Amino acid sequence: MSHDTLTSEQAAQLGRLVDVYPEARELGERFAAAGHELHLVGGTVRDTLLAGGDPASVDELDLDLATSALPEQTEALLRPWAQAVWLTGAAYGTVSCQAPSHGGPARTVEITTYRSDEYRVGSRHPEVTYGDTIEGDLARRDLTVNAMAVRVPSFEFVDPFGGLQDLRARRLRTPIDPEISFGDDPLRMVRLARFAAKLDADAAPEAEAAATAMADELATISAERIRDELIKLLLSPTPRRGLELLLRTGLMDRFLPEVAALRDCHDPMHRHKDVEAHTIAVVDNTIPLESDGPDLVLRLAALLHDIGKPDTREIHADGTVTFHHHDVVGARMTRQRMRELRFDKQTIKDVSQLVFMHLRFHTYKQGWTDAAVRRYVRDAGHNYGRLNALTRADVTTGNPRKARRIQQRVDELEERVVELREQEEMDAVRPPVDGNRIMQHLGIPPGPLVGEAWNHLLELRLQHGPMDEQAALDALDAWWQLRQDEQA
Repeated sequence: MSHDTLTSEQAAQLGRLVDVYPEARELGERFAAAGHELHLVGGTVRDTLLAGGDPASVDELDLDLATSALPEQTEALLRPWAQAVWLTGAAYGTVSCQAPSHGGPARTVEITTYRSDEYRVGSRHPEVTYGDTIEGDLARRDLTVNAMAVRVPSFEFVDPFGGLQDLRARRLRTPIDPEISFGDDPLRMVRLARFAAKLDADAAPEAEAAATAMADELATISAERIRDELIKLLLSPTPRRGLELLLRTGLMDRFLPEVAALRDCHDPMHRHKDVEAHTIAVVDNTIPLESDGPDLVLRLAALLHDIGKPDTREIHADGTVTFHHHDVVGARMTRQRMRELRFDKQTIKDVSQLVFMHLRFHTYKQGWTDAAVRRYVRDAGHNYGRLNALTRADVTTGNPRKARRIQQRVDELEERVVELREQEEMDAVRPPVDGNRIMQHLGIPPGPLVGEAWNHLLELRLQHGPMDEQAALDALDAWWQLRQDEQA
Protein backbone atom coordinates (compact mmCIF):
# COMPACT_ATOMS: atom_id res chain seq x y z
CA MET A 1 0.00 0.00 0.00
CA SER A 2 1.49 3.32 -1.07
CA HIS A 3 0.38 6.80 -0.01
CA ASP A 4 2.37 8.38 -2.81
CA THR A 5 3.54 7.38 -6.26
CA LEU A 6 7.06 6.23 -6.93
CA THR A 7 8.84 7.66 -9.92
CA SER A 8 10.04 5.09 -12.43
CA GLU A 9 13.60 5.74 -11.27
CA GLN A 10 12.71 5.18 -7.61
CA ALA A 11 10.79 2.02 -8.47
CA ALA A 12 13.88 0.80 -10.31
CA GLN A 13 16.04 1.68 -7.33
CA LEU A 14 13.85 -0.36 -5.00
CA GLY A 15 13.96 -3.24 -7.45
CA ARG A 16 17.74 -3.14 -7.44
CA LEU A 17 17.79 -3.50 -3.66
CA VAL A 18 17.83 -7.26 -4.15
CA ASP A 19 21.13 -6.96 -6.02
CA VAL A 20 22.68 -5.03 -3.15
CA TYR A 21 20.94 -6.98 -0.40
CA PRO A 22 20.53 -10.60 -1.56
CA GLU A 23 19.98 -11.46 2.11
CA ALA A 24 16.66 -9.59 1.99
CA ARG A 25 15.23 -11.83 -0.73
CA GLU A 26 16.52 -15.00 0.95
CA LEU A 27 14.99 -14.02 4.28
CA GLY A 28 11.77 -12.87 2.64
CA GLU A 29 11.33 -16.26 1.00
CA ARG A 30 12.06 -18.10 4.26
CA PHE A 31 9.55 -16.02 6.25
CA ALA A 32 6.88 -16.16 3.53
CA ALA A 33 7.18 -19.95 3.35
CA ALA A 34 6.54 -20.06 7.11
CA GLY A 35 3.48 -17.82 6.76
CA HIS A 36 5.03 -14.59 8.07
CA GLU A 37 5.41 -11.10 6.62
CA LEU A 38 8.84 -9.47 6.38
CA HIS A 39 9.62 -5.86 5.44
CA LEU A 40 12.74 -3.79 4.91
CA VAL A 41 12.37 -0.65 7.03
CA GLY A 42 14.35 2.33 8.24
CA GLY A 43 17.37 4.02 6.68
CA THR A 44 17.85 1.45 3.93
CA VAL A 45 14.51 2.40 2.37
CA ARG A 46 14.77 6.13 3.10
CA ASP A 47 18.28 6.59 1.73
CA THR A 48 17.59 4.53 -1.38
CA LEU A 49 14.62 6.77 -2.18
CA LEU A 50 16.49 10.04 -1.77
CA ALA A 51 16.77 12.01 -4.98
CA GLY A 52 19.52 10.41 -7.05
CA GLY A 53 19.83 7.63 -4.49
CA ASP A 54 21.47 4.39 -5.49
CA PRO A 55 21.20 1.22 -3.41
CA ALA A 56 24.95 0.79 -3.78
CA SER A 57 25.47 4.04 -1.87
CA VAL A 58 24.00 2.48 1.26
CA ASP A 59 25.73 -0.84 0.84
CA GLU A 60 27.59 -0.45 4.13
CA LEU A 61 24.39 -0.21 6.17
CA ASP A 62 23.24 -3.14 8.22
CA LEU A 63 19.80 -4.47 7.40
CA ASP A 64 16.80 -3.46 9.52
CA LEU A 65 13.63 -5.52 8.99
CA ALA A 66 10.20 -5.81 10.62
CA THR A 67 8.13 -8.98 10.76
CA SER A 68 4.81 -10.40 11.87
CA ALA A 69 6.71 -13.35 13.42
CA LEU A 70 7.26 -13.42 17.18
CA PRO A 71 10.90 -13.35 18.39
CA GLU A 72 11.01 -17.09 19.08
CA GLN A 73 9.65 -17.79 15.59
CA THR A 74 12.23 -15.43 14.07
CA GLU A 75 15.01 -17.17 15.97
CA ALA A 76 13.88 -20.58 14.70
CA LEU A 77 13.91 -19.32 11.11
CA LEU A 78 17.34 -17.70 11.45
CA ARG A 79 19.24 -20.53 13.17
CA PRO A 80 19.63 -22.76 10.08
CA TRP A 81 20.45 -19.78 7.84
CA ALA A 82 22.65 -17.34 9.81
CA GLN A 83 26.30 -17.66 10.74
CA ALA A 84 25.47 -16.45 14.26
CA VAL A 85 22.35 -15.34 16.15
CA TRP A 86 22.14 -12.91 19.08
CA LEU A 87 19.19 -12.53 21.44
CA THR A 88 20.37 -9.51 23.40
CA GLY A 89 17.42 -7.45 22.11
CA ALA A 90 14.84 -10.23 22.27
CA ALA A 91 13.12 -8.64 25.27
CA TYR A 92 12.29 -5.70 22.99
CA GLY A 93 11.27 -7.95 20.10
CA THR A 94 14.57 -7.81 18.18
CA VAL A 95 16.61 -10.82 17.05
CA SER A 96 19.99 -10.10 15.44
CA CYS A 97 22.19 -12.27 13.31
CA GLN A 98 25.23 -12.36 11.10
CA ALA A 99 24.11 -13.12 7.57
CA PRO A 100 25.92 -15.57 5.29
CA SER A 101 28.66 -13.91 3.27
CA HIS A 102 27.85 -13.15 -0.37
CA GLY A 103 31.34 -12.43 -1.61
CA GLY A 104 31.91 -9.53 0.80
CA PRO A 105 31.89 -8.83 4.54
CA ALA A 106 29.09 -10.60 6.37
CA ARG A 107 26.25 -8.19 7.10
CA THR A 108 24.47 -7.76 10.44
CA VAL A 109 20.70 -8.18 10.21
CA GLU A 110 18.20 -7.05 12.84
CA ILE A 111 14.63 -8.36 12.64
CA THR A 112 12.03 -6.88 14.96
CA THR A 113 8.48 -8.09 15.55
CA TYR A 114 5.81 -5.53 14.65
CA ARG A 115 5.39 -3.53 17.81
CA SER A 116 3.90 -0.55 19.54
CA ASP A 117 6.17 1.03 22.14
CA GLU A 118 4.70 3.02 25.00
CA TYR A 119 6.58 4.95 27.70
CA ARG A 120 5.11 5.45 31.13
CA VAL A 121 5.51 8.93 32.60
CA GLY A 122 8.90 9.10 34.33
CA SER A 123 10.16 5.90 32.68
CA ARG A 124 13.44 5.85 30.73
CA HIS A 125 12.69 2.64 28.84
CA PRO A 126 9.81 1.55 26.60
CA GLU A 127 7.24 -1.07 27.38
CA VAL A 128 6.88 -3.31 24.35
CA THR A 129 3.60 -4.65 23.01
CA TYR A 130 3.52 -6.55 19.75
CA GLY A 131 1.40 -5.48 16.81
CA ASP A 132 -0.03 -7.46 13.92
CA THR A 133 0.33 -5.12 10.89
CA ILE A 134 3.16 -3.27 9.22
CA GLU A 135 0.99 -0.13 9.15
CA GLY A 136 0.66 -0.23 12.94
CA ASP A 137 4.38 -0.76 13.31
CA LEU A 138 5.20 2.17 11.02
CA ALA A 139 2.79 4.41 12.96
CA ARG A 140 4.99 4.11 16.08
CA ARG A 141 8.11 5.31 14.28
CA ASP A 142 9.59 8.74 14.82
CA LEU A 143 9.11 10.41 11.42
CA THR A 144 7.19 9.74 8.24
CA VAL A 145 10.45 9.62 6.25
CA ASN A 146 11.42 6.69 8.46
CA ALA A 147 7.96 5.10 8.28
CA MET A 148 8.26 3.58 4.83
CA ALA A 149 8.78 -0.11 4.15
CA VAL A 150 9.42 -2.56 1.33
CA ARG A 151 7.91 -6.03 1.59
CA VAL A 152 10.21 -8.88 0.68
CA PRO A 153 10.51 -10.93 -1.41
CA SER A 154 7.86 -9.15 -3.52
CA PHE A 155 9.44 -5.69 -3.02
CA GLU A 156 6.04 -4.02 -2.60
CA PHE A 157 6.37 -0.39 -1.40
CA VAL A 158 4.42 0.47 1.78
CA ASP A 159 3.98 4.15 2.68
CA PRO A 160 0.79 4.76 4.71
CA PHE A 161 1.83 8.18 6.10
CA GLY A 162 3.20 10.01 3.07
CA GLY A 163 6.86 9.59 3.89
CA LEU A 164 7.93 9.66 0.24
CA GLN A 165 6.19 12.99 -0.33
CA ASP A 166 7.82 14.41 2.81
CA LEU A 167 11.20 13.08 1.73
CA ARG A 168 10.86 14.86 -1.62
CA ALA A 169 9.83 18.08 0.14
CA ARG A 170 12.53 17.65 2.84
CA ARG A 171 9.85 18.00 5.47
CA LEU A 172 9.87 16.26 8.86
CA ARG A 173 6.53 15.13 10.28
CA THR A 174 5.50 12.49 12.77
CA PRO A 175 3.23 9.68 11.49
CA ILE A 176 0.73 10.40 14.25
CA ASP A 177 -0.03 13.49 16.33
CA PRO A 178 3.37 14.86 17.45
CA GLU A 179 2.25 15.29 21.08
CA ILE A 180 1.38 11.61 21.22
CA SER A 181 4.54 10.53 19.38
CA PHE A 182 6.84 12.65 21.54
CA GLY A 183 4.95 11.61 24.64
CA ASP A 184 5.59 7.95 23.81
CA ASP A 185 9.34 8.61 23.49
CA PRO A 186 10.61 12.17 24.18
CA LEU A 187 13.95 11.32 22.52
CA ARG A 188 12.08 11.66 19.21
CA MET A 189 12.26 15.43 19.71
CA VAL A 190 16.05 15.26 19.54
CA ARG A 191 15.81 12.87 16.61
CA LEU A 192 13.71 15.52 14.87
CA ALA A 193 16.73 17.82 15.08
CA ARG A 194 19.11 15.05 14.10
CA PHE A 195 17.23 14.32 10.89
CA ALA A 196 16.96 18.04 10.13
CA ALA A 197 20.77 17.96 10.11
CA LYS A 198 21.06 14.66 8.25
CA LEU A 199 18.54 15.44 5.51
CA ASP A 200 18.93 19.24 5.42
CA ALA A 201 15.21 19.34 6.12
CA ASP A 202 12.63 21.55 7.87
CA ALA A 203 10.55 20.40 10.80
CA ALA A 204 6.83 20.74 10.21
CA PRO A 205 5.40 23.64 12.27
CA GLU A 206 3.23 21.34 14.38
CA ALA A 207 6.22 19.09 15.18
CA GLU A 208 8.42 22.03 16.17
CA ALA A 209 5.63 23.54 18.28
CA ALA A 210 5.10 20.23 20.09
CA ALA A 211 8.84 19.87 20.77
CA THR A 212 8.93 23.40 22.18
CA ALA A 213 5.96 22.76 24.45
CA MET A 214 7.22 19.36 25.60
CA ALA A 215 10.95 20.09 25.99
CA ASP A 216 10.84 19.37 29.72
CA GLU A 217 9.90 15.74 28.94
CA LEU A 218 13.49 15.19 27.84
CA ALA A 219 14.36 14.82 31.54
CA THR A 220 12.95 11.27 31.39
CA ILE A 221 15.56 10.19 28.81
CA SER A 222 18.92 8.74 29.81
CA ALA A 223 22.09 10.76 29.15
CA GLU A 224 23.50 7.98 26.96
CA ARG A 225 20.57 8.06 24.53
CA ILE A 226 20.74 11.85 24.23
CA ARG A 227 24.52 11.70 23.73
CA ASP A 228 24.17 9.21 20.90
CA GLU A 229 21.67 11.44 19.07
CA LEU A 230 23.89 14.49 19.58
CA ILE A 231 26.84 12.62 18.07
CA LYS A 232 24.82 11.64 15.01
CA LEU A 233 23.56 15.21 14.64
CA LEU A 234 27.05 16.70 14.79
CA LEU A 235 28.41 14.20 12.27
CA SER A 236 25.59 14.97 9.81
CA PRO A 237 26.18 16.93 6.59
CA THR A 238 24.39 20.07 7.87
CA PRO A 239 24.70 20.19 11.69
CA ARG A 240 23.63 23.84 11.67
CA ARG A 241 20.07 22.77 10.85
CA GLY A 242 19.83 20.50 13.85
CA LEU A 243 21.60 22.82 16.27
CA GLU A 244 19.35 25.74 15.40
CA LEU A 245 16.27 23.57 15.89
CA LEU A 246 17.52 22.39 19.29
CA LEU A 247 18.05 26.01 20.29
CA ARG A 248 14.71 27.30 18.98
CA THR A 249 12.72 24.61 20.75
CA GLY A 250 14.59 24.93 24.06
CA LEU A 251 15.73 21.29 23.88
CA MET A 252 19.37 22.41 24.02
CA ASP A 253 18.71 24.01 27.41
CA ARG A 254 17.85 20.56 28.80
CA PHE A 255 21.12 18.79 28.01
CA LEU A 256 23.63 21.46 26.88
CA PRO A 257 22.53 24.56 28.79
CA GLU A 258 26.03 26.05 28.44
CA VAL A 259 25.52 26.33 24.67
CA ALA A 260 21.98 27.68 25.05
CA ALA A 261 23.33 30.38 27.41
CA LEU A 262 25.46 31.80 24.60
CA ARG A 263 22.42 33.42 22.97
CA ASP A 264 22.47 36.20 25.59
CA CYS A 265 26.24 36.62 25.60
CA HIS A 266 27.11 39.42 23.18
CA ASP A 267 30.66 39.64 21.94
CA PRO A 268 31.39 43.08 20.45
CA MET A 269 34.90 42.03 19.47
CA HIS A 270 33.50 39.65 16.84
CA ARG A 271 30.64 41.96 15.84
CA HIS A 272 28.18 39.08 16.14
CA LYS A 273 24.58 39.38 17.25
CA ASP A 274 25.53 36.90 19.94
CA VAL A 275 28.14 34.25 20.68
CA GLU A 276 25.56 31.56 19.87
CA ALA A 277 25.51 32.64 16.21
CA HIS A 278 29.31 32.72 16.18
CA THR A 279 29.47 29.22 17.66
CA ILE A 280 27.22 27.70 15.02
CA ALA A 281 29.27 29.43 12.33
CA VAL A 282 32.44 27.88 13.78
CA VAL A 283 30.87 24.40 13.67
CA ASP A 284 29.99 25.05 10.02
CA ASN A 285 33.53 26.22 9.30
CA THR A 286 35.12 23.01 10.57
CA ILE A 287 33.47 20.87 7.89
CA PRO A 288 35.64 21.87 4.89
CA LEU A 289 38.75 21.68 7.12
CA GLU A 290 38.31 18.00 8.02
CA SER A 291 40.95 15.89 6.32
CA ASP A 292 39.49 12.42 6.82
CA GLY A 293 35.70 12.66 7.01
CA PRO A 294 33.50 14.03 9.81
CA ASP A 295 35.55 14.58 12.97
CA LEU A 296 33.48 14.34 16.17
CA VAL A 297 36.23 15.73 18.42
CA LEU A 298 36.75 18.79 16.22
CA ARG A 299 33.03 19.50 15.85
CA LEU A 300 32.41 19.10 19.59
CA ALA A 301 35.30 21.46 20.32
CA ALA A 302 33.81 23.99 17.90
CA LEU A 303 30.43 23.70 19.63
CA LEU A 304 31.88 24.09 23.12
CA HIS A 305 34.90 26.35 22.61
CA ASP A 306 33.23 29.53 23.90
CA ILE A 307 30.97 28.15 26.65
CA GLY A 308 33.17 29.81 29.26
CA LYS A 309 32.25 33.29 28.02
CA PRO A 310 29.03 33.89 29.99
CA ASP A 311 30.81 33.13 33.29
CA THR A 312 33.80 35.35 32.46
CA ARG A 313 32.02 38.29 30.84
CA GLU A 314 33.08 41.67 32.23
CA ILE A 315 31.71 45.06 31.20
CA HIS A 316 34.23 47.83 31.81
CA ALA A 317 33.70 51.51 32.54
CA ASP A 318 34.40 52.48 28.94
CA GLY A 319 31.77 50.04 27.69
CA THR A 320 34.16 47.40 26.41
CA VAL A 321 33.42 43.76 27.14
CA THR A 322 36.04 41.11 27.89
CA PHE A 323 36.01 37.38 28.49
CA HIS A 324 39.36 36.84 30.20
CA HIS A 325 40.26 33.18 30.86
CA HIS A 326 37.11 31.87 29.16
CA ASP A 327 39.34 29.20 27.64
CA VAL A 328 40.31 27.87 31.07
CA VAL A 329 36.78 28.11 32.46
CA GLY A 330 35.34 26.63 29.27
CA ALA A 331 37.65 23.61 29.41
CA ARG A 332 36.50 22.85 32.95
CA MET A 333 32.84 23.23 31.97
CA THR A 334 33.41 21.02 28.93
CA ARG A 335 34.82 18.20 31.04
CA GLN A 336 31.91 18.37 33.47
CA ARG A 337 29.18 18.46 30.84
CA MET A 338 30.70 15.71 28.71
CA ARG A 339 31.04 13.48 31.78
CA GLU A 340 27.35 14.04 32.53
CA LEU A 341 26.54 13.01 28.96
CA ARG A 342 28.64 9.87 29.46
CA PHE A 343 31.24 10.51 26.77
CA ASP A 344 34.30 8.28 26.89
CA LYS A 345 37.41 9.51 28.68
CA GLN A 346 39.57 10.00 25.60
CA THR A 347 36.99 12.09 23.79
CA ILE A 348 36.50 14.23 26.90
CA LYS A 349 40.25 14.71 27.20
CA ASP A 350 40.69 15.64 23.54
CA VAL A 351 37.76 18.07 23.36
CA SER A 352 38.57 19.83 26.64
CA GLN A 353 42.22 20.19 25.55
CA LEU A 354 41.14 21.90 22.33
CA VAL A 355 38.82 24.23 24.25
CA PHE A 356 41.66 25.03 26.66
CA MET A 357 44.12 25.76 23.85
CA HIS A 358 41.83 27.44 21.31
CA LEU A 359 43.26 30.91 22.02
CA ARG A 360 46.91 29.87 22.18
CA PHE A 361 47.62 30.64 18.53
CA HIS A 362 46.64 34.29 18.89
CA THR A 363 49.80 35.08 20.86
CA TYR A 364 51.65 34.15 17.65
CA LYS A 365 51.08 37.66 16.31
CA GLN A 366 53.53 38.86 18.96
CA GLY A 367 56.25 36.81 17.30
CA TRP A 368 56.96 33.29 18.47
CA THR A 369 60.42 31.92 19.05
CA ASP A 370 61.31 28.42 17.89
CA ALA A 371 60.91 27.38 21.52
CA ALA A 372 57.32 28.68 21.57
CA VAL A 373 56.52 26.78 18.37
CA ARG A 374 57.97 23.59 19.86
CA ARG A 375 55.93 24.05 23.03
CA TYR A 376 52.73 24.66 21.02
CA VAL A 377 53.24 21.42 19.11
CA ARG A 378 54.17 19.48 22.23
CA ASP A 379 51.16 20.76 24.21
CA ALA A 380 48.75 20.07 21.35
CA GLY A 381 50.13 16.55 20.90
CA HIS A 382 48.04 14.39 18.57
CA ASN A 383 45.45 17.19 18.41
CA TYR A 384 47.88 19.59 16.67
CA GLY A 385 46.07 19.38 13.32
CA ARG A 386 42.68 19.74 14.98
CA LEU A 387 43.86 22.76 16.96
CA ASN A 388 44.95 24.55 13.80
CA ALA A 389 41.66 23.64 12.13
CA LEU A 390 39.72 25.00 15.13
CA THR A 391 41.79 28.20 14.99
CA ARG A 392 40.92 28.63 11.31
CA ALA A 393 37.25 27.79 11.88
CA ASP A 394 37.07 30.34 14.71
CA VAL A 395 37.58 33.15 12.20
CA THR A 396 34.05 34.37 11.51
CA THR A 397 34.77 38.07 11.16
CA GLY A 398 33.03 39.94 8.36
CA ASN A 399 36.25 41.84 7.67
CA PRO A 400 37.91 40.02 4.73
CA ARG A 401 41.29 41.63 5.33
CA LYS A 402 41.36 40.56 8.98
CA ALA A 403 40.25 37.04 8.08
CA ARG A 404 42.98 36.69 5.44
CA ARG A 405 45.59 38.00 7.89
CA ILE A 406 44.71 35.36 10.50
CA GLN A 407 44.63 32.53 7.95
CA GLN A 408 48.01 33.66 6.61
CA ARG A 409 49.48 33.55 10.10
CA VAL A 410 48.23 30.00 10.56
CA ASP A 411 49.82 29.12 7.21
CA GLU A 412 53.09 30.64 8.41
CA LEU A 413 52.98 28.72 11.69
CA GLU A 414 52.33 25.42 9.89
CA GLU A 415 55.22 26.09 7.52
CA ARG A 416 57.53 26.76 10.49
CA VAL A 417 56.42 23.55 12.15
CA VAL A 418 57.17 21.58 8.98
CA GLU A 419 60.63 23.13 8.80
CA LEU A 420 61.35 22.46 12.45
CA ARG A 421 60.12 18.89 12.19
CA GLU A 422 62.38 18.28 9.24
CA GLN A 423 65.30 19.69 11.19
CA GLU A 424 64.63 18.23 14.57
CA GLU A 425 62.09 15.38 14.28
CA MET A 426 59.72 17.29 16.54
CA ASP A 427 57.48 14.29 17.10
CA ALA A 428 60.10 13.10 19.59
CA VAL A 429 60.62 16.28 21.63
CA ARG A 430 62.49 14.84 24.59
CA PRO A 431 65.99 14.93 26.08
CA PRO A 432 68.47 12.31 24.83
CA VAL A 433 68.81 10.78 28.33
CA ASP A 434 66.12 9.16 30.47
CA GLY A 435 65.61 8.91 34.22
CA ASN A 436 67.82 5.84 34.60
CA ARG A 437 70.72 7.56 32.87
CA ILE A 438 70.22 10.65 35.05
CA MET A 439 70.33 8.56 38.25
CA GLN A 440 73.41 6.72 37.05
CA HIS A 441 75.26 9.90 36.03
CA LEU A 442 74.47 11.90 39.17
CA GLY A 443 74.50 8.95 41.56
CA ILE A 444 71.10 9.73 43.00
CA PRO A 445 68.21 7.37 43.94
CA PRO A 446 64.68 7.42 42.40
CA GLY A 447 62.60 10.37 43.56
CA PRO A 448 61.41 13.89 42.73
CA LEU A 449 64.96 15.06 42.08
CA VAL A 450 65.16 12.87 38.98
CA GLY A 451 62.03 14.53 37.58
CA GLU A 452 63.46 17.99 38.25
CA ALA A 453 66.62 17.09 36.38
CA TRP A 454 64.70 15.64 33.41
CA ASN A 455 62.39 18.67 33.23
CA HIS A 456 65.43 20.96 33.20
CA LEU A 457 66.82 19.07 30.21
CA LEU A 458 63.40 19.16 28.51
CA GLU A 459 63.27 22.94 28.89
CA LEU A 460 66.73 23.23 27.36
CA ARG A 461 65.57 21.00 24.51
CA LEU A 462 62.57 23.24 23.88
CA GLN A 463 64.63 26.42 24.09
CA HIS A 464 67.65 25.41 22.03
CA GLY A 465 66.61 22.41 19.96
CA PRO A 466 68.24 18.96 19.77
CA MET A 467 71.31 18.05 21.81
CA ASP A 468 73.40 14.91 21.86
CA GLU A 469 73.92 12.78 24.95
CA GLN A 470 77.23 14.37 25.91
CA ALA A 471 75.79 17.87 25.69
CA ALA A 472 72.87 16.75 27.85
CA LEU A 473 75.21 15.28 30.47
CA ASP A 474 77.31 18.46 30.50
CA ALA A 475 74.14 20.52 30.99
CA LEU A 476 73.10 18.12 33.73
CA ASP A 477 76.44 18.61 35.50
CA ALA A 478 76.10 22.38 35.33
CA TRP A 479 72.56 22.23 36.70
CA TRP A 480 73.63 19.88 39.49
CA GLN A 481 76.59 22.07 40.46
CA LEU A 482 74.39 25.19 40.56
CA ARG A 483 71.88 23.37 42.72
CA GLN A 484 74.60 22.22 45.11
CA ASP A 485 76.01 25.75 45.34
CA GLU A 486 72.57 27.20 46.13
CA GLN A 487 72.11 24.71 48.97
CA ALA A 488 75.57 25.27 50.42
